[in-house]
Amino acid sequence: MKRAGSELIASDVYDRLRTRILTLEFKPGTRLVEDELTSTFGAGRTPVREALLRLQGEGLVSRERGWVVEATDPANFRSIFEARIAIEGYAARLAAERVSDDSLGELERLMREMEVERPRAEINRLNRAFHVEIVKASGNSIFIEMHQRTQFQYWNLRLPVVFLKEQLAASTEQHRALFEALAARDGGRAEDVARSHIEATMRIVAEALADD
Repeated sequence: MKRAGSELIASDVYDRLRTRILTLEFKPGTRLVEDELTSTFGAGRTPVREALLRLQGEGLVSRERGWVVEATDPANFRSIFEARIAIEGYAARLAAERVSDDSLGELERLMREMEVERPRAEINRLNRAFHVEIVKASGNSIFIEMHQRTQFQYWNLRLPVVFLKEQLAASTEQHRALFEALAARDGGRAEDVARSHIEATMRIVAEALADD
């Protein structure tokens, strides 16, 4: 019985710590001190260590003279985009079959807000929320978890990319095409548009890295 209780605590610490890492509350390079974490989460050292080891297995933290939140190597950008294409593409297909009216309404709101001229940081926030909402609409909890990791790694890249006005305009058109496919419950079209959209961003990033 005691063991089951210990596992529950470790799982809770893992969930909370993982959320703080994925939301960048704990930024890359942040040192994670076990004693501080036990105090923060009100847990023993064993559950905290178990949670850290589990996060290490996911590549979110590393251990070298102490625990630290892992940074994403820009050299891995292609692998990150390939994962996004696979996950978000099929998630869009499923979302077209399962999306609720409320979710469609939220997607339309986010899409329209991105079409208004705003600071780039705000556009990034809306864009991220738009893609998260689509994966959420797929109803697949494993996709949602995997997508959280790819989003963390993508935004953690800190790539030297400046999107040109015409590139932003093309992205806006792709968002609208994706929304229309979802609204029409056209899974095949939704998947094709989602994949093409992310592939276009990957090409922009690749060109920026080649010129850097």
